This record gives sequence, C-alpha cells and structure tokens, in this order.
Amino acid sequence: MTRQPLRLGPPATVPECHDEVCITCSDVAVAVRVREVLAGGLAVVDTDAGPEEISVALVEAGPGDVVLVHAKEAIAVVERPS
Repeated sequence: MTRQPLRLGPPATVPECHDEVCITCSDVAVAVRVREVLAGGLAVVDTDAGPEEISVALVEAGPGDVVLVHAKEAIAVVERPS
C-alpha cells in the first residue's frame, strides 16, 4: 500500500510584524486591550499596528480588559475596566 501525503489545505498566512515587538512571534508578552470577544475563544485586540485576532481560551477576558499576549495567546488579564 502506498501512502499519500496528508493535505491540510492552503498554508496559513503569517501576519506582518511591525516595529520591534510582534505579538505573534516575539519572546515577550505584550499588553493589549480587548476590543471584541468572538466565538471559539477568540478576540480582537487593539495593537500599535491595528486590530489583531488572538486566542483568549486560557483567560476570562472581556471587552475593555487589558491582557498579556504571547504568541497570539492571552496568558493573563492585567487590567479590567472600572
């Protein structure tokens, strides 16, 4: 039996990095404000480069919260609106 290569679909697009800090691939966590929470544990956040989609599956975050993001994953909520 001959094995066929697994086809996963088109390659994922990699967002363009801006300045010296990229919330997708940097080795530091970046504080960003949640603009909107989406279905599936995702959220849109405001960054210096404009809105970006991240995962908030590990934290309980809502609009207005400031979260620390590393590799497109929110890892902590550091500020909530009063």
